[in-house]
Amino acid sequence: MRACYLHACLKRVQQEYLTNSSIRERFGIAKKNSAQASRIIREAVATDMIKAHDPNAAPKFMKYVPFWA
Repeated sequence: MRACYLHACLKRVQQEYLTNSSIRERFGIAKKNSAQASRIIREAVATDMIKAHDPNAAPKFMKYVPFWA
């Protein structure tokens, strides 16, 4: 979870967003295992380390930021 949070912080500094594909790239997760990246994001959201940038976005287009952003 901490690595996911730090990834969100890095993306925020770069004026980008944490996404499922950015998590897959960061952790070397294959596209066919995208559910694993989704689980990591879901757990980070549940522990309030990251939050949705636009809560009304479709799940496929969801972007995340650190909790303080």
